[in-house]
Amino acid sequence: MNLRNRRNKRHLELHNGALNDILFILLLFFLIVSTLANPNVIKLTLPKAKSNTKAKQTVVISINDKREFYVGTNKVPFESLKQMLIPAIGRETVDPTIVINAEKTVPVEDVVKVMEVAREIGAKVVLATANPQSKG
Repeated sequence: MNLRNRRNKRHLELHNGALNDILFILLLFFLIVSTLANPNVIKLTLPKAKSNTKAKQTVVISINDKREFYVGTNKVPFESLKQMLIPAIGRETVDPTIVINAEKTVPVEDVVKVMEVAREIGAKVVLATANPQSKG
């Protein structure tokens, strides 16, 4: 029997407790950051609907309670809205879509004006609504 060799063998262990902690913290960080990252930076109170209004968002137009128009996050006067939308819609080859986020106190005529501009440039329109279960 060769007992000597058995005693001289060393078992190397790698302690990875600290590595696990760091990876867990990084995972939490990225999860929290990803939930905070929202393309709709302009805070609006949307009207509620029973159906789902998700669509591919080519361009997002927001209208706040002061009747200010935003293309994405850029404030745009209504007169130049069409000129801002044409290049953005021109990049999309299949079903260009405009999503309208309008504060629920905005008059319907403002939403209809945006819909008419979208029809003129040949884009589909989706009116964004809030989830009926959400608070607000």
